[in-house]
Amino acid sequence: MAQEIRLSSGQISGRIQIVQAITIVWMIVEAGVSLMAAWNARSPALLAFGGDSLVELFSASIVFWRFTTRTTQELAERTAAKIAGALLFVLGAFVVAGSLRALLGYNQPGSSRLGIGVLIAAIVIMPWLAREKRRLSAVTASAALRADAAQSNLCAYLAMIALGGLAANAIWHIGWADPIAALAVMPFIVYEGVEAIRGRPCGCH
Repeated sequence: MAQEIRLSSGQISGRIQIVQAITIVWMIVEAGVSLMAAWNARSPALLAFGGDSLVELFSASIVFWRFTTRTTQELAERTAAKIAGALLFVLGAFVVAGSLRALLGYNQPGSSRLGIGVLIAAIVIMPWLAREKRRLSAVTASAALRADAAQSNLCAYLAMIALGGLAANAIWHIGWADPIAALAVMPFIVYEGVEAIRGRPCGCH
């Protein structure tokens, strides 16, 4: 943290742009692959994860804009934070919809090696991106970046849930495991969305 505080504002902004650019590129790949795998396997868990990936892509693009725009910084931050927070609620809707569809027995999901591959990659990549965004959020006091960090962290959590659900379904034929676990993450989504809209930059108290 101390090392980042000594960086100039230009260096910090440049680092944020790099992290967000990496996020955008990966989310394009992640969303495309997971949604294609969801279609082929008829998997609600992969569909919810693909929806999460699209929301994260929009959020990362908004935060990238916030740190590259020439608009007044206070206005850009407030606008980006509200949009990022709202996108967290959109993500929550995806999770609830996908979970309810699975619990109600729509579409028996099949196995997908492609889906498993992208989920494993997300479990590795997204926590690192989330950590970087949280550190930079604390340095810049950016609520928008905090919300985007929450989405990156949630993306990794949902990847683990979806992977566990696919594995449970493939090995033990437990179709309800992943929607129940996915619903358990809803309080986190709501909390982070409210905090972002209120303009709080990090989880520090």
